[in-house]
Amino acid sequence: MRKIHYFLACLALVTTIKTTAQEKPNILVILADDLGYGDVGFTGSTEIKTPNLDQLAKNGVIFKNGYVTHPYCGPSRAGLITGRYQARFGLEINLTNSPFDMYNGLPLTEQTFANRLKKSGYTTGIIGKWHMGGSEPFHPNNRGFDYFYGFLAGGHSYFPENVKTVAPLVSKKTGEPAYSANEGSYHPLTRNDKAGEFTEYLTTALSKDAAKFIGDSKKPFCLYMAYNAPHMPLEAPKETIEKYKNIENPQRRTYAAMIDKMDEGVGMLIKALKDSGKYDNTLIFFLSDNGGPQQKGHNYTSNFPFLGGKGDTHEGGSHVPFFVHWPNGNLKKGVFDGLVSSLDIAATAVALGNGDTSGEKLEGTNLIPYLTGAKKGSPHDALFWRMDDGKAWAVRTEKTKYLLEGGNKNKPELFDMKKDPFESTNIVEDSPNDKAAMAKLWNEWNQGNISNSFLQAGPYQKKRLEMYKKLYDDLYEKAKKQKLLIIE
Repeated sequence: MRKIHYFLACLALVTTIKTTAQEKPNILVILADDLGYGDVGFTGSTEIKTPNLDQLAKNGVIFKNGYVTHPYCGPSRAGLITGRYQARFGLEINLTNSPFDMYNGLPLTEQTFANRLKKSGYTTGIIGKWHMGGSEPFHPNNRGFDYFYGFLAGGHSYFPENVKTVAPLVSKKTGEPAYSANEGSYHPLTRNDKAGEFTEYLTTALSKDAAKFIGDSKKPFCLYMAYNAPHMPLEAPKETIEKYKNIENPQRRTYAAMIDKMDEGVGMLIKALKDSGKYDNTLIFFLSDNGGPQQKGHNYTSNFPFLGGKGDTHEGGSHVPFFVHWPNGNLKKGVFDGLVSSLDIAATAVALGNGDTSGEKLEGTNLIPYLTGAKKGSPHDALFWRMDDGKAWAVRTEKTKYLLEGGNKNKPELFDMKKDPFESTNIVEDSPNDKAAMAKLWNEWNQGNISNSFLQAGPYQKKRLEMYKKLYDDLYEKAKKQKLLIIE
């Protein structure tokens, strides 16, 4: 009997040591790309199947008012990864993938959440889309991530047979330069600082690599799973598209299949967590980087019930599907009403992981006290948006939203978000006091910003081509004037 008691005591001691060593949670941030608010099951879709995401959402906390900091890709990701409004460091555009430009990237003054957690002992990784600069100083391995598998550009083709060592920069239709925010979409993938193999559908390849990272991690890990699905190009396996043959719009049919494959990939991550015994102590965030595109020719997404889409300051641009899941966190399952921002991901992860808080102050809020019930109310009194130095802008409190959409040709709009969360009735003319109060909030916030310091991808590429032409022209003129050698 004594031997049994001794054995049980030793077992309890080993369990205690193991628990203590892993009391920091693993952090898994899953980011979708251009996902429409209404296109997953947990936000109401019955058309597109997302069982793995839905199960996580059901057992976690869904943010009813969850937002990103910008309504399109690059700036939104800059805010998420630093935990600071991207206007603080002047990055309000989509960077191009320029491998020899030592300045065109996420400013080196900024720390990523990976930087901060790595200093407290985390193994850090990013898999998928980077979009924060293509030259060496901005490479993920130099921005706090121990491991990288994916691509540096703003987008990528999904099939390996489309990969080219040199991507076309000239339109086949016009013969003119083809400017693209996703320069590098057809380049090979990268694994750390070397070429990365790519032999199957991209979403599946990224998911399998992430599952391996999870299984191999011996220390607490922070993994940024940055899918490019369901961002264009619209490409999916034929058999998955066939599952959605009931959808009449062929673009939406493929888009649905892309979301389906992403959800399948999330299932691989869940299995890896469970198989490695890390599921219960892994904090999982899921969200999209912005709303689904709604422009002409790209109306295959649904941001229902919200107005607008990607690039808009209306709700459809930045009000995204967003939840958190953490079995060990004693979170109150269900729907949380308070204002939540993608900025809160870094703040929460750094707080739980005892990460480095030096340098510029994180602007998010540790959400856990609000989600356990220890704190009441909203994590934020107000959230802010600014595009292109203020040609479009928005500020939102729990009660009110004040915005300008589409530049100076339009007039500001004001909405009562308690009575009218879908922005159907503009009350700006009837609410001068609310308008003044909201303007004051935005102006005070904007005092901490700087103007945009980068060129949008297309204009940048045009400028770069002009620079190359000028260099050639100057050298050619110099060569014509050079006296030729005469030998005897």
